Order: sequence, then C-alpha cells, then structure tokens
Amino acid sequence: MIVHAIEIAAGIVLVVFALRDVFDTVVVPGESRGALRVARRLLVVTLPIWKWARRGKNGVSTSFAPAILMGSFLIWMVLLWLGFGLIAHALGDWFAPPADFQEALFIVGSALCTVGLSGIEAHGPARWVLVLAGLSGLSVLTMAVTYLLQVQEGISRRDAGILKLTTAAGQPPSALGLLERYADLDSPEEIRRVLYRGGDWCATVLQSHASHPSLIYFRSVGVGSGWPATLGAMMDLALIFELLIDDRESRALAILLRSEGLRLIDDLNGLIGLEPKSDDTTAGAVPRVCARLKAAGYKLRLPVDAAEFADRRRKHAGRVRAAAEHLGTMEAPLLP
Repeated sequence: MIVHAIEIAAGIVLVVFALRDVFDTVVVPGESRGALRVARRLLVVTLPIWKWARRGKNGVSTSFAPAILMGSFLIWMVLLWLGFGLIAHALGDWFAPPADFQEALFIVGSALCTVGLSGIEAHGPARWVLVLAGLSGLSVLTMAVTYLLQVQEGISRRDAGILKLTTAAGQPPSALGLLERYADLDSPEEIRRVLYRGGDWCATVLQSHASHPSLIYFRSVGVGSGWPATLGAMMDLALIFELLIDDRESRALAILLRSEGLRLIDDLNGLIGLEPKSDDTTAGAVPRVCARLKAAGYKLRLPVDAAEFADRRRKHAGRVRAAAEHLGTMEAPLLP
C-alpha cells in the first residue's frame, strides 16, 4: 500500500508539473515560470550542440526552432504518460484483467492519444484516471495546434517587415543604403512612412516575441540577415534623422522609433539572457556618412556632433550585435 501511495503521489506531481508548464508556455504570455521550463531547458541544452553540428555555416538552421517546439510537446506528452502510468499501475487491481506497469503504460497511452485501443475494462477510480488522461492529452494536443497557429502568425507579421526593408535597403540592410535608394528614386518623403511603419513593426514584434519567446529563434525564410539586422538598420535610420539630417517633421518619428527599438531589443535579449556586446563605431565614420547623405541630396544639421552620434549608436548596436551573434545572423552595417 505504501508503494502504491508513493506511485500515486509521484504520478500526480508529474502530471501537475507537466500541465502547469504547458499552460505557462502556451497560454500565459512571456517566458514560462513553472518548475520544469521544458522549452527553455531544451533550448539551452541543444543550441550549443546544434551550432557545433553546423560549424562552418551561419546561424541556426530554419529547422532548429520548429524542432525545439515539437520536442517540447513530445516531452510534455511523455511526462503525462509516465505520470498517469504510475497512477494506473498503483490502481492496477481496478483493471480487468489486473495491469502490470507495462500494461498500465499502454492503457494510459491509449487514453492520452484518445484512441482507446487497450480493450481492458477499468473500474472504480481507474475509470477516472483514464478520463483525466484523455482530457489532458486532448488539451495538450489542442494547445499545440493553437500555439502553432500563433507562431505562424507572429512569424509572418515579422517577416513581412523584414522583406520590405531588405528589398529597399539591401542585404544585409543598412539605413544609409535605404536613404540612398529612396534618393535615387526621387522620393525622399517616403522615408517618413518608413519611420512610422518601423515603429509599428517594433511594437508588433515585441508583442508576439515577448509573449512567445520561441519566436526569437525562428529564422526568416529567404532572408539571411534576420530580425536583428532589420532592427539595427531601423535604429540607425532613426538616429541619422535625429542627429544628422535636418528634417523637423521626421525627427519626432525618429526619436519614437529609436525608443521602441531599444525597448524591443532590451526585452528580447533579457528573455534569452544576453548581455550587450562591444561595438566598434567611431566618430571617424560619421564624416563619411555625412558625405554620402549630402551627395544623395539630404540637408544636414550643422554642426554635426560626431562623438555623440558614435556614442549613441554604440548603445544600440552592441545590443543588436549580441542578438545577431547568438542567432548566428548578420548585423546592419553603418557604411554599406
């Protein structure tokens, strides 16, 4: 009886912990705060191995994040299977014929998958164990489908902004390249719309990626630079309008975009535990940026404080570099 009581207690703990982790990861916005944190631990363990296996190639592959996602759901189902299996084994005498541990696992697995193939009759409390196992399995599978839809929606909204920017700003994207491209097209006023849409993009990515941190590791299909380079290019663009280009109507949008970008990168780096890297932006690069802006037809703010520009760029570029190096993607260059 004592052994059976221990089995029931251990099974209940496994089931409760697994369901709590699924709920915290899939339903509750933000990183899971449960005891298991399966997705986070699986990511920490497998990311160095994955990068080592891909040595010589840039970044994590497009299959890494989906593999982590599917692996997390598989682990959750296995934990539920073991938990309900322990409970069913402790109640083995309530099955006809009585179930040993192997048979209990088969019965519970059949209930979790909602297929009911065991052909064994359950009586008394054993019936309720199978009912709860079936409800738990159905809930986890339903949440898995819902979560996949949320992931796809978040990725599509993020990548739409990335593709739009890289089409105009090059690969990897750069703010200076974007400004020169619009100047060549004789439509510099369109940059103001880019600043406005950039703020919306930052808010969209922050909302989706902070709610579901696994999105951070999903690669953008067909775009080698990824979201860190796009964010870096937009923050460079905002800083150029704030300190270098004389355009009062765009300055407010630029300041707001840079603030939203800093919040985005700080929050996402905080979720995955990244510290800012050092950045090599120097004041000596600013005159070259100014010369290219002037050649493209933009009016400069005078006098230009090159030291302030370099210092403020280092502030956000170091944060973006940390994310880019962690994901193995490219950065946004100041001078393309």
